[in-house]
Amino acid sequence: MKKLVLFASVLLFGLAVISCGETTTVPTTATPIVVQGVTATTVKVGNTAATSGAYAGVGVPFNEGIKAVFAQVNAAGGIDGRTIQFVTYDDTFNAATGKGYTEDLIYTDEVFALVGHFGTPTVGATLDIIQEVGIPMVYAATGINALYFFESVGNPVMAVQPIYRTDGRIMAARAVNESLYGANGDEALAAGAKIGVIYTNDDVGLSIKAGIEEEAAILGKTDDFIYQAITAGTYNAAVTVLKTSGVAAVLLAMNQEPFGYALTSMSNLSLNVPIFTSYVNADVTYVDHLRYNAARPIYTNAWLDLTTLEGYAGYTDFVATMVANGQAAYAANSFAIAGYIAATIFIEGLQRVADADLELTWANYIACMEDGEIDVPMGGVVDFSNGHRWGIAAMSLLKYSFTLGDNPATVDVTETDFLVEAFTKVREIETIAEVEAK
Repeated sequence: MKKLVLFASVLLFGLAVISCGETTTVPTTATPIVVQGVTATTVKVGNTAATSGAYAGVGVPFNEGIKAVFAQVNAAGGIDGRTIQFVTYDDTFNAATGKGYTEDLIYTDEVFALVGHFGTPTVGATLDIIQEVGIPMVYAATGINALYFFESVGNPVMAVQPIYRTDGRIMAARAVNESLYGANGDEALAAGAKIGVIYTNDDVGLSIKAGIEEEAAILGKTDDFIYQAITAGTYNAAVTVLKTSGVAAVLLAMNQEPFGYALTSMSNLSLNVPIFTSYVNADVTYVDHLRYNAARPIYTNAWLDLTTLEGYAGYTDFVATMVANGQAAYAANSFAIAGYIAATIFIEGLQRVADADLELTWANYIACMEDGEIDVPMGGVVDFSNGHRWGIAAMSLLKYSFTLGDNPATVDVTETDFLVEAFTKVREIETIAEVEAK
């Protein structure tokens, strides 16, 4: 297997880490800079994603969001005269398949970067390869805890969406501290009330569960949480245990497909208590609106905020981009938004290198990504400076909103009432500390 030479390797010979805009003289004894996927007129990037199988409903729109951004950039002449070539493979959400295709992207297709590295199985199976090679990875479509690095300057892994550990902590803090109970949703959690946690026994569920457990301990509520692991065919059993235990709320620690199954089970068994779940489930297409019950409200973390003027402006830009590139069918899709953000943030790095008049190398790209905060379309910032690899660490809280008889997945996404039909924002973007202080 061919090995690629990373500029950071010359640090062994005493070079300082460069910053965006700085120039550095490379000693003649140093290993020469090697970069791939870049020509005078093109930059080649790629990913693997589940575009068939159970997770095609996530992977297909995610990739369409990426493609729309690249099409827009290319139509405008590219970045620094280079257009973007995008190579993608269908990994069917399988770790071994995703690892194989990731190696193909790196060693055969020789892409410059992995953009929108998709899904927990593939990301978890390839982080070691990415760091060994040093190829930039911008945006992971997962939040597994292995993506978290406290201070790691020059690290090619650049996650954007929140890490699941943070996600779980905020879920638990909201469930305990917010007044979201009672018939009108304005009562506090009763003293001594139990909170149920249903989690999948995989990287997603266990990563979120770790954050829930951490926060429960911080809040002094460890004994008030009841945990139930689920696999195929065990949803009803888990829900029955929690219902028998008289839980006041349920935290669903899982991604989209099992989330839908868990909701169905809670509906079938009439476990009618508030639900708190991960930001990955903030998509109306995974909720059966015909089973929605106001006594079982669904709250979800969210790291974007489309209800502010700035957030809505970003959303309209997204819709316009999708429509202009023939992808209007995905303009109401949260996963298409995620792909759009992944590609937009990758492009920001290219633009920073061009603005600094630097050669487009891996080392220069990473240094420029670390050169200050990056605005996230539709809300907030991500900050890679000083080697931070934390992802976004503050979230708002949304409530699924349904007009009975109407399917929010079918509303006209070009209308402003789409936001009202799909979600209601009940809490602003806040850090964990701000929620804990309530």
